[in-house]
Amino acid sequence: MAIDTRSEHQCFGGRMGFYSHHSRETGTKMRFAVYRPPQAEKEQVPALYYLAGLTCTEETFMIKAGALRLAAELGLMLVAPDTSPRGANIPGEDDDWDFGTGAGFYLDATEKPWAQNYRMYSYVTAELPSLIEDHFPAQSDNRGIFGHSMGGHGALTIALKQPDRWRSVSAFAPISNPTTVPWGEKAFSNYLGPDRTAWAQYDASILMRRQSYPGLILIDQGTSDEFLDTQLRPDALAMAAAASGQNLLLRRHEAYDHSYWFIQTFMADHLTHHARVLRAI
Repeated sequence: MAIDTRSEHQCFGGRMGFYSHHSRETGTKMRFAVYRPPQAEKEQVPALYYLAGLTCTEETFMIKAGALRLAAELGLMLVAPDTSPRGANIPGEDDDWDFGTGAGFYLDATEKPWAQNYRMYSYVTAELPSLIEDHFPAQSDNRGIFGHSMGGHGALTIALKQPDRWRSVSAFAPISNPTTVPWGEKAFSNYLGPDRTAWAQYDASILMRRQSYPGLILIDQGTSDEFLDTQLRPDALAMAAAASGQNLLLRRHEAYDHSYWFIQTFMADHLTHHARVLRAI
């Protein structure tokens, strides 16, 4: 599958690139970003996928998270997809900031008119890794995944459902129990329909109660996050971990909010968490 290079830039001895390709899953042109660390010049390296939150793009993490310097030191390739299809020309897809464009919720929609294009789960778990491993020096059996907010929800559900494909996982302020909060109810009812039993497969708290992930899950949450009680519900995840025996490190940080200032602060801990598994550092 061909990819188009939008731009490439030297950064911390590695290469920061922004690319696009036509996706068979979404039926649209999809954009993604890849940071290749200096070690990738000589060998294949582990790939760590980051899923961004509502309204974000493939550029948000690479520009705002402060991750590239440490990724270069640790020898981790960073991969960031866009947060939804764009330009599908579905009526209403651009009407709201928390649904449609920029809000794919990392699921495969089953309801019309969304089902044809909004297939971010299959895109992130199958199509994009295949593309990355074909075109970049990424190890094919050594991937990690993490994300923020909506992307934290995506990272957790993907890892819980496919533990054999994702060797490490973490999240910043994830939407932990989306079937019970306004963001999730809005997205799931439109993408998946009114049957709430179909929603459970994309709810990390429900999935974790059923089956634990084999490794440690790291989650950071700010106590001054404006969405903490209404949208994120980390306590539901903590209770699910207690029920299943999941090895979960849920850290709560006084005064931190939902922004990338929070993410920057604890990014080194997350990259180190993944490197311990993916590079045995």
